[in-house]
Amino acid sequence: MSLQEKLGGIMSLDKPWSVRESWRVFGIMSEFVEGTERMEYIQPAVSIFGSARTKPDHPYYKLTEAIARQLSDAGFSVISGGGPGIMEAANKGAFFGKSASVGLNIQLPHEQHRNIYQDVSQTFRHFFARKYMFIKFATAYVVMPGGFGTLDELMEALTLVQTGKTRKMPIILVCSDFWGKLLDWFQQVLIAEGYISPEDMDLIHVIDEPAQVVNAIFQYYETSGFEPTPAEREIQLNL
Repeated sequence: MSLQEKLGGIMSLDKPWSVRESWRVFGIMSEFVEGTERMEYIQPAVSIFGSARTKPDHPYYKLTEAIARQLSDAGFSVISGGGPGIMEAANKGAFFGKSASVGLNIQLPHEQHRNIYQDVSQTFRHFFARKYMFIKFATAYVVMPGGFGTLDELMEALTLVQTGKTRKMPIILVCSDFWGKLLDWFQQVLIAEGYISPEDMDLIHVIDEPAQVVNAIFQYYETSGFEPTPAEREIQLNL
């Protein structure tokens, strides 16, 4: 059998899958369009991340709720992943505050269910479309203790800011005891080995008190204001 015949057979076998894959692009497009239209009017906003497994009686849950409430009362919409745990605490605090509580939910085979504390709710099938919304519409990131998903979101934010693919914004880690060893590893390994620059650590703020989280965000934008500059809008457009 010739190579052309073999390739023809493979292409024939894959055709149903490839057709489905091509049409999936339209579903991805619809998530970006619908999400962008719903999120356009919720700014300024702060994205809060953390574990879905944190129980309502845990100190991290209560701390997140307090931070979200103070952010909401200060005029920030609060964006979370829309699920249980820290996500629920963030939505709950914002829901009873003055500004919008936004949940960007994700369809998962297990674990994720939509919490009830959402003024604006949007559901995604694709993690990358959802993460795009977290970044594009945030003026700050608040990262609570969490697992792989939280670390993924933190590293994506650091990477995009470090590389100039999104505008600079406060990236605040809450609970210094939880994050301390990771930050030590950044210093002792990543900087020591030359994989990041010492000034990259300036992208990260470590804060434990809710009021200080709010103050840090206001201080960051004290001279520039929350509205993106024309150059920053261009960056966001090409995110």
